Amino acid sequence: MSTVPHQTNTGPVGGAQQFDQDGLAAYLRDQGRPFQGPLRVEQLTGGQSNPTYLVTAGAERYVLRCKPPGALLPSAHAVDREYRVMRALADAGVPVPQVFALCEDPAVIGTAFFLMEYVPGRVFWDATLPGLDPAERSALYDELNRVIALLHGIDYTAVGLADYGRPANYLTRQIERWTRQYRTTETERIDSMERLIQWLPAHVPDSNETTLVHGDYRIDNVIFHPTEPRILAVLDWELSTLGHPLADFAYHVMAWRVGPDEFRGIKGHDLASLGIPDEAAYVAAYCRRTRREAIADWDYYLAFNMFRMAAILQGIVARAMQGNATSPEALATGKRARPMAEAGWRQVQHIEG
Repeated sequence: MSTVPHQTNTGPVGGAQQFDQDGLAAYLRDQGRPFQGPLRVEQLTGGQSNPTYLVTAGAERYVLRCKPPGALLPSAHAVDREYRVMRALADAGVPVPQVFALCEDPAVIGTAFFLMEYVPGRVFWDATLPGLDPAERSALYDELNRVIALLHGIDYTAVGLADYGRPANYLTRQIERWTRQYRTTETERIDSMERLIQWLPAHVPDSNETTLVHGDYRIDNVIFHPTEPRILAVLDWELSTLGHPLADFAYHVMAWRVGPDEFRGIKGHDLASLGIPDEAAYVAAYCRRTRREAIADWDYYLAFNMFRMAAILQGIVARAMQGNATSPEALATGKRARPMAEAGWRQVQHIEG
């Protein structure tokens, strides 16, 4: 069984991920969080971007999220934005961890970080949810759908996020951004990526909807209640911004179009027997919740997200080669950039017939 609680999936802190624990202890005390005895720090494993730690301070437990060490791409690993958006959403209905403090001074522990609450619960690393019965799987997927629809309905101005991004031309700007990121981290030529870089900006849909978007909404980026089909916390807001809700939703639904060997997908599984809705039913549920008749240009949004994920995976390869990747599996994960780009180009070929 590969479903494990997020907070128990820990390991020792080693190599480039070590930081000044004495500095953290002093910071906690300065923040009015006194404790007895030494800190206990364990690294939460499974993520590929910002190093995340479980910190036990006396009777209290916290989660610490940091920028990785070493040279970083511009605008990447934005722990300040993660902190800001979770703080803004605290009373808006979207389940997020409570955040306690943001420290942008690298002199404290060696890098910028923020501190948030420890949320006990379940995180499912395998999207097929082995070990559960079909009714449980169906309920968990319905909850995933409910929460992303809820997020896209938030009045971002009312929660203080009117300046959290630019409200128009999201897709064009994202294509430009991820093309730059990809070129910065490119280690080999990927023909499908070159085709996507040419095709996507020339075919952007004529739609400028703007909502708050998560940017990395997946089943393994939420914590479920220990026994109920209820999301307690949405995690990993590093890529959040103001953007197009359908692009954000298509990133989430991309799991239906790719297999486990490409990137944590469910393509190829017998979804009906598992109790997991098929893509059409899942999209229809989102449309009902967001009061849409249908989604135009759906395959474009999927192709865009496969391009974007390929660029992200290429960045993971580059960090692994530099020696400052968060996960020990980073190199293997990053090698999926090519098949992801190829999957994106297949979507384009489907659009063009």
